Amino acid sequence: MRWIVQTGRAKVFLDLKLHDIPATVKRAMAQIADLGVYFATVHCGDSQTMLDAAVAGAAGKVNVLGVTVLTSVSSMDVAAAGYQAEYSQDLRQLVMKKAAMARDAGCSGVVCSGEEVQWIKATFGPSFQAVTPGIRLIDGKVTDDDQARIVTPAMAIQRGSDYLVIGRPIRDAADPRSAARRIAAEIQETLDRMRGNQNGEPRG
Repeated sequence: MRWIVQTGRAKVFLDLKLHDIPATVKRAMAQIADLGVYFATVHCGDSQTMLDAAVAGAAGKVNVLGVTVLTSVSSMDVAAAGYQAEYSQDLRQLVMKKAAMARDAGCSGVVCSGEEVQWIKATFGPSFQAVTPGIRLIDGKVTDDDQARIVTPAMAIQRGSDYLVIGRPIRDAADPRSAARRIAAEIQETLDRMRGNQNGEPRG
C-alpha cells in the first residue's frame, strides 16, 4: 500500500470491510490510517459503536466508508437473516438506516448499490460520499454472477454516485484494457450530458 501511494498519483480504496468488536476495529483502522490510503471500508453491521470506533481509529487520516447492504444481497436473503418485514420487503429502508448510522458516526460516506444512491444523496447531501459496486454493462456477459442489485455506469453516475467499483466487467473481459476504456468513455459522456443539461443546452 505504501509503495502504491508513494509511486503515483492514484488514490487507494482499501476495501477490507472491517467487521469485529469495536476495540479490534479501532486498532485495525489505526493501522490502515498509517498506510496513506484515501478510502477504507467498515461494515455498518449491527452496532453504532463499531462505526464510532472505526472513525476514531482513522483519526482523520483516512476517509471511512460504511458498507450498507452488499449488492449480492436480495430481499429474500434479508428475510432469511431474520430482519423485520419493513426491511426485507424494501431494502432501501435497510440501506438508509445503515447509512444514517454511518453518518452519525462521522463516516465520509457509504458503499451502496445504484438502486439506493439517489436516496442517499437526497437525504444526506452531496458531500456525503456514495461509492457504488455492482456495475454491469448493458450487453456485457458475466458468468456465475452473484450480484442481485446492479446498474450500468451511466445509471450510477446519473443517480449521483461519486465513485464506481468495477471488477468483473473489466477483469473477465476478453480485452480488459478495451473494456476499461469503453466504461471510462460511457462515464465521461454521461458527465458531459449532465453538465450540458445543467447549463440549459438541448438534450441529445
